[in-house]
Amino acid sequence: MNGSLDFLNMIKAQSISAEKESAAKKISISASGMCAVIDTETNWRDEVMSLGVALADIETFRCVEKRYYIFEPEVMIGGIYSGVLYKCDAAPNRCSRNEAMSDLRNYLLTSQVSKILAYNAKFDYGHLPELSEFDWFDIMRLAAYKQYNSYIPDNLPCCKTGRLKTNYGVEPIMRMLTGNSRYFETHNAVNDAVDELKIVELLGHPIETYECARL
Repeated sequence: MNGSLDFLNMIKAQSISAEKESAAKKISISASGMCAVIDTETNWRDEVMSLGVALADIETFRCVEKRYYIFEPEVMIGGIYSGVLYKCDAAPNRCSRNEAMSDLRNYLLTSQVSKILAYNAKFDYGHLPELSEFDWFDIMRLAAYKQYNSYIPDNLPCCKTGRLKTNYGVEPIMRMLTGNSRYFETHNAVNDAVDELKIVELLGHPIETYECARL
């Protein structure tokens, strides 16, 4: 009788220990302190030809690392922004799409990143089904709304929802946030990912606020 109770208690203890270990892993992942901002550029066939990633501290949204991929053969087709593919300080990794996405997925998982942000995120999400397991959030859903972007002046026309009626792309929002009227996107994927991360930093909202911008 006592032997049976001891066995049951041992099984129960093992179960509790396993549950605690699982919970600890979840806490470690959620508190890893990292997120990623992603941007893509496409070729004339609307295929991704380059992909930029800015890994950021989830508290400060400061960039801590960059990744840049150029897809072959997609890049050979050419696109409107082919001329700026190498206008960046990040060394590009030229490889096949499969190789790039496998490397990026492993990189994000190793860095314990579960959240991906992008400006007009539906576009990038729709072009990167390999990353659909991650949680995606649209930066534009905060940047374009008066209730989330205190830099939007009162004289700009907005919808009843608070969204700007026009001019809420990356360039006008960055000019608004930085006061730099000469800012232009380079349309280099990794540069643009860093700039979009800067928008997140300047908006000043914690990552929890982006739940309303979840895809």
